[in-house]
Amino acid sequence: MLVYQVLAAIKALRKPSQGTDTPVLVAGGYLVLDPAYSGIVVSTSSRFYTAIQPAPSLQPLTLRVQSPQFLNATWVYHVALTPSVHIAPSPEKSDSAGKNKFVHLALQHTIALAVEISGVQAVQNALSEGLDITIVGGNDFYSQRAKLEELGLPRTISSLSSIPPFCPTGVQLSDVHKTGLGSSAALITSLTSALLVHLSAIPVLALVEDDSEGRRLAHNLAQFVHCVAQGKVGSGFDVSAAVFGSHLYTRFDPAVIQDLMGESLPKSLPVLSPSNAAWNYRIQNFKLPPYTRIMLADVDAGSDTPSLVGKVLKWRKEKSAEANALWTHLDQLNQALAQTLLQLSKLHDKDIKSYRSAVKYISTLQPLQWEANPLQPATQEPIVSTFSQVHTLSQDIRAKMKEMGELAGVPIEPDEQTRLLDVCVSQAGVIGGGVPGAGGYDAVWLLVCDPSSSKSDPSPLERVEHIWNNYTDLNVSPLSSKESLAKGIRLESVSDIPGLAGVLASAA
Repeated sequence: MLVYQVLAAIKALRKPSQGTDTPVLVAGGYLVLDPAYSGIVVSTSSRFYTAIQPAPSLQPLTLRVQSPQFLNATWVYHVALTPSVHIAPSPEKSDSAGKNKFVHLALQHTIALAVEISGVQAVQNALSEGLDITIVGGNDFYSQRAKLEELGLPRTISSLSSIPPFCPTGVQLSDVHKTGLGSSAALITSLTSALLVHLSAIPVLALVEDDSEGRRLAHNLAQFVHCVAQGKVGSGFDVSAAVFGSHLYTRFDPAVIQDLMGESLPKSLPVLSPSNAAWNYRIQNFKLPPYTRIMLADVDAGSDTPSLVGKVLKWRKEKSAEANALWTHLDQLNQALAQTLLQLSKLHDKDIKSYRSAVKYISTLQPLQWEANPLQPATQEPIVSTFSQVHTLSQDIRAKMKEMGELAGVPIEPDEQTRLLDVCVSQAGVIGGGVPGAGGYDAVWLLVCDPSSSKSDPSPLERVEHIWNNYTDLNVSPLSSKESLAKGIRLESVSDIPGLAGVLASAA
């Protein structure tokens, strides 16, 4: 009943909003490029939204795309459906807004796929009034340092909540400081999925189900468009998280879309169809344990991810025996970490009271003290021991990732990051941490205890924030994101998203 109420609200507003999660690859960096290995992908609460509404003021088959968080961020496209689908940027807008390759390719390939599925006439009818398409991303996608300074606020998660949703950046898109949350994958997934629904290429209810043919088609299309836009076939974990939420990810064989990567495109539906068995990615259920929270920080230094990846892969090819031994060891650690985190959820479900007490206990102690209490209640011992295993595994993974970086000659965990992380993971209630994804100077992640009540001592989150706020060797700024349980893309009512209605009204 709730689903129909939500859909009715969307239909009445004529402003469907397509939201999608963003990921943190907490384990499996570099290894996820190889289908033989898996990674732990945590979906965060930072989301991209695409709102589509008919625009009678526009000519038929005209699309106006706006990103109101940036200056001069309006792009207009004209659609030709015959003899083949072609999306042409309006020459009047190209000088002021510049080209937007990601949006252009998303429009081109999604509309072409919709024509294959529904036919030219159906798509032409859907575009008969023209469309206004508005795309916005959560504040965590872009550095908020300047805004916090402007407001005179400290760099804390509570301060970030004082910034209006979808805050204008004050700069053009090309000049924005991103935080490394996978904005391009989230944008493409949100835009392509919203268009598939609007053009009736997939049913609305396909995005209500966690695993439906429509959702898998949206995944395959977004993976393809993202690869074309980047000019290479990446691991795809970021798109996968945007579609499916948190999970254990094993990538698809890049050969599945190789025929679509050239300039002369064949029909895409036979390749992108979820019935195509060549899409051999694997999605396994995963979520962080209860009463824990992922914390993320932008360190404002930046790294060239393609350069890091290229050098690591070159090292792996040249030193295959040494590299394969290290990757095998890392994979064993990664899989052990995933299963140990899942075991904590099972321990919670088995004895909620003991689990909650154990989390409250370890949140007041450094990790090296967790198992040192001779008076530990027997019901809490396996829970505390399992948390201790997570700490040890995450530290071992950090050490092996740093070793790989040193062997390959790239800063996967730079010394500056090592010093910051060492301070953080020694704090009471901090379970583990590391550098996400390919590493470098972009960000750090921590998993901290988040007990239901903590009245006397500072909470683990507050301890970490104090370190970040006073750290001088790196410019550290927290993000407000935490794990999302939304399971990726979904259709939402505009009125349910704080701040979104106002952004759409101002962009109209």
